[in-house]
Amino acid sequence: MHLERLRALHAVAVHGSIAAAAEALHVTPSGVSQQLAKLERETGHALLEPQGRGVRLTRAGHVLAGHAARVLAQLSAAAAELDGLREDVTGPVRLGAFVTAARSVLPPALAALRERHPGLSPTLQEGEAENVLPALARGDVDVAMVESWDTLPTPFPASVSNVLLSSDVIDLALPAAHPLARRRTVDLHELRGLRWAGWTAGGTCEKQLVQTLREHNVEPEIACSVADYPTQLAFVAAGLAAALIPRLGRDPVPAGVRMLATRPVVRRKIYVAWRTEAAGPAVDACVEALRAAAEHFMEDRLAS
Repeated sequence: MHLERLRALHAVAVHGSIAAAAEALHVTPSGVSQQLAKLERETGHALLEPQGRGVRLTRAGHVLAGHAARVLAQLSAAAAELDGLREDVTGPVRLGAFVTAARSVLPPALAALRERHPGLSPTLQEGEAENVLPALARGDVDVAMVESWDTLPTPFPASVSNVLLSSDVIDLALPAAHPLARRRTVDLHELRGLRWAGWTAGGTCEKQLVQTLREHNVEPEIACSVADYPTQLAFVAAGLAAALIPRLGRDPVPAGVRMLATRPVVRRKIYVAWRTEAAGPAVDACVEALRAAAEHFMEDRLAS
């Protein structure tokens, strides 16, 4: 038996007429009559009989209306219990993030989560998008922070939802003694012949560096591959390499390094992502905490 037909019968039993039932259900009287006619065919019983200008329930109608009332009450109780679960922000939640987000945005976000939702138990694993997003899609990670350079956008799996947290500018780091270091802005096509500090060989960040330079007819020579921007800056300070450094990941800039703007400006976007089907209180709380922490961090960076 169709639930909406039982709901129509229950409404007639409670409100006493088809017209009143239709008003309570926000449908037309003919719609209620059609539902009841189908219910009679399904059950093989007459459920209504004429009474003056209106109708009344038959004996079968009263029996079925009693069952309908209990079914609807049980469904209402189930919905209320599920709504209660949505309000509980508890249990484990597994976070994945690239290293600069893990260093700058996650600590204040996790501190805020601990204060607001002490029943939540977050854990963190660091990794680039190429590792974190597959783990998210498999269900090994619940919430992920990933970066996406404009020159090489990160593709998101179809099963994943995402929200943009912030946009970050990529600057050029040069040894202070380099001739171009006296400039404030450098065209990317001027960077031929430099040796570069890049991220882990073959990883997303290195691919983004190579793609960005190749778009401007520069074939980069990677002199060192280190998965940490401060270490890359140390190589720049020693005069061993140049680097493209996001502003989110560059503090502090060591002596001997000049940071220059590029033309065109290179940007990366920072997203928080989660499996669409796994959205719930814990995920929602994490997304909101990360959004607030990223916004606060970027405001502080712009003010400094």
